[in-house]
Amino acid sequence: MVDAVVRFPFDAMASRCEVRLAAPDGHAAEELALAAIAEVRRIERTYSRYRADSIVSRINAAAGRYSMECDAETAQLLDYADHLHRASGGLFDITSGVLRRAWDFRQARVPHARELAPLLALVDWPAVQREDGAVFLPRTGMEIDFGGFGKEYAADRACALLQERGVRHGYVNLGGDMRFIGPQPDGRLWSIGIQDPRKADGTVASIAVSQGALTTSGDYERFFDVDGKRYCHVLNPRTGMPVSHWRSVSVLAPLAVLGGSVSTIAMLKEDGGLSFLAASGLAYFAIDGTGQAHHHSISGDYAS
Repeated sequence: MVDAVVRFPFDAMASRCEVRLAAPDGHAAEELALAAIAEVRRIERTYSRYRADSIVSRINAAAGRYSMECDAETAQLLDYADHLHRASGGLFDITSGVLRRAWDFRQARVPHARELAPLLALVDWPAVQREDGAVFLPRTGMEIDFGGFGKEYAADRACALLQERGVRHGYVNLGGDMRFIGPQPDGRLWSIGIQDPRKADGTVASIAVSQGALTTSGDYERFFDVDGKRYCHVLNPRTGMPVSHWRSVSVLAPLAVLGGSVSTIAMLKEDGGLSFLAASGLAYFAIDGTGQAHHHSISGDYAS
């Protein structure tokens, strides 16, 4: 008998999310899904910049004053952030979240250079001091923010938990960042649509996936348009201004945290993004500012 696929929608990380998995019965499926959802919410609780008791908020509150001890998981995430900073030539910088103090995408207002200048002075990952399991932000007002890969990390962790508990068919979808455990119970691949960045209810491609992850970065999540120009939430940490070369970049990768990082760095690299995607060796589907699609081996499944 083929196990039934059950869908469990939930909200987390300011996104619509779902766990979809196959299990022998509804009770077993619910127990498994609740465990995966609890892991997503643990990560959100631990690393959300919106919670005063999160480790991220406590590190930020100590900026310019004292160092904060970190557990092994946080230290690993900081190591990964350091790797991304180097891999991106400094464009992926987890201290750049301070720029949102000038940008409010709920209102169409472009901040003046004089608003951005003092914030840009606080964007400086290389200045962050890490020693003996502790982290110190040397200037008052500095912040770190794991938002650039937090959802993807949570998707990977939730899927790892499900796999440890015997799940072999399903996926975790956190606001469009997806990690797959395996194909549908009858062996068919999951058919996933890639959103049209200019039509909220439209798709530009459909791909078949059973393993690995599919992640997307785009200029359509938080944005406003002024005089025909789009200003999106992906900000260049050197200028404080939104990127504009790509409408969206989708990447297939073995892990969601890898795919999400590659797609975001490609967005940040603007016209250098295509060569970066090609060098990554991963499959991708990208739409540039003119609406032209660029892709490489996006139609197949990622084989891990």
